[in-house]
Amino acid sequence: MTSHTPETTWNALTLHWQQLADLGGIGSLLGWDQSTFLPVGAAGGRARQQALLAGIVHERATDAAYGRLLDDAQAHTDWTSVQARTLALARRQFEEATRLPGTFVQEFTQHVGESYSAWVEARPANDFTRMVPYLERTLELSLQAASYFPEFASPMDYFIDQSDEGMTAEVVDRVFDDLRAALVPLVEAVAQAPEPRTDFLHRFYAPDVQLRVGGRIAADFGYDLTRGRQDLTAHPFMTRLGGQDVRITTRVREHDLTEALYSTLHETGHALYEQGVAPELLGTPLGGGVSSGVHESQSRLWENLVGRSRAFWAAYFPAFRDAFPEQLSDVTEDEMYRAVNVARRSLIRTDADELTYNLHVITRYGLERELLAGRLAVRDLAQAWHAAYETTLGLRAPSDVDGVLQDVHWYGGGIGGAFQGYTLGNVLSAQFHAAAQRALPGLEAQVARGAFSELHGWLRDHVYAPGSTYTPAELVQRVTGEPLTVGPYVAYLRGKYTALYGVG
Repeated sequence: MTSHTPETTWNALTLHWQQLADLGGIGSLLGWDQSTFLPVGAAGGRARQQALLAGIVHERATDAAYGRLLDDAQAHTDWTSVQARTLALARRQFEEATRLPGTFVQEFTQHVGESYSAWVEARPANDFTRMVPYLERTLELSLQAASYFPEFASPMDYFIDQSDEGMTAEVVDRVFDDLRAALVPLVEAVAQAPEPRTDFLHRFYAPDVQLRVGGRIAADFGYDLTRGRQDLTAHPFMTRLGGQDVRITTRVREHDLTEALYSTLHETGHALYEQGVAPELLGTPLGGGVSSGVHESQSRLWENLVGRSRAFWAAYFPAFRDAFPEQLSDVTEDEMYRAVNVARRSLIRTDADELTYNLHVITRYGLERELLAGRLAVRDLAQAWHAAYETTLGLRAPSDVDGVLQDVHWYGGGIGGAFQGYTLGNVLSAQFHAAAQRALPGLEAQVARGAFSELHGWLRDHVYAPGSTYTPAELVQRVTGEPLTVGPYVAYLRGKYTALYGVG
């Protein structure tokens, strides 16, 4: 016999979930401030605050009374399909949280805060040595976290499942192998072809004007600035600070027209997803993006399949000419389109073109697997990074600034499962876009007019609104009619770059 009626049980659970969501929003606010406006001297105090909050959240997430409510709910069988999925996801999260000791969660959180602050100073100083003890401790804590879940075949399987529910290292390896086989020959062919003109991208572009133009496009895409804002940071990100508070960040370089633009469009894609979740799901376990791969598919769809398309530049090149008349006086629309799609081997993942980007991800994923398996020591990571880049991309960074120190993930989080979502997102972006094209026959013409309401609406209805109502695999199947496959993505890249570079 249960101690509550279904209605009272559900109401009590809903209140608890809302409180957990609100606490999570407070944590996101602390993290957002840490990455935007926090004074350098306040870093230590912020790490303590974050650790304290993480402990409070963990206590609430593992509260015995909450567990009994979930037990009561499971005794009933007349839930709707959405309620049943909510309860299943809540049970999964509760059981995962109860395995992690509260002291461990606090220790890991405080360590990550201190590590991030150290990285902010170590990267510009090219001082990887300073980060070695931090990263060694991060690796220890990451492995300790995985050890609480021995049912997974490997630590990497655990971390992948945390960000991409149902995904395994075996599946990721297969996707990466298929992509490597398809992309390496194409990269080689493009590398031998003449490059388009790109000199004009590196003239002086006033940062405030860049931000204004990018913000206008984000709004045109559908980003609601009454429920969000954009600020500057070292490593762009999107974050939800509350049910109706979804913020983005970007970074700007005065001699690079593309940095702020595509960072803004990328994070706008993430924000459109979060702003599009059905309001009734907010504050519940279903009230956010379903996986890192699906989330990344939306940032890459808006950044690349829309933002780097010929149709996009037909719509927005006049606006850029108006904003920067002197800088772009000798540039044509076609030259702009070709320049923003230049493909070349490079050192920086976030600056990489569509064709080579996944090779950056595959490299990092491989290094993570070696670290977690104990085959690579942290002290040797910098040299292993250089060797991997020479093998995969034929490049060697002049320093660790553009090598092992370039990404924030290992220094502001754990080791494992941080990168595969980017490539899964690239693959899914093409699948979702292809499905949208089938549903919206005049899509390219709409983009060329700067009209995005139909695309945004279709994605909102089919991808965003469900939140986490379906598993990632179920969502992909429902929206595209097929499971995850590299076919549409490879076809997209081949079609685009063979046309741009005239290679077969």
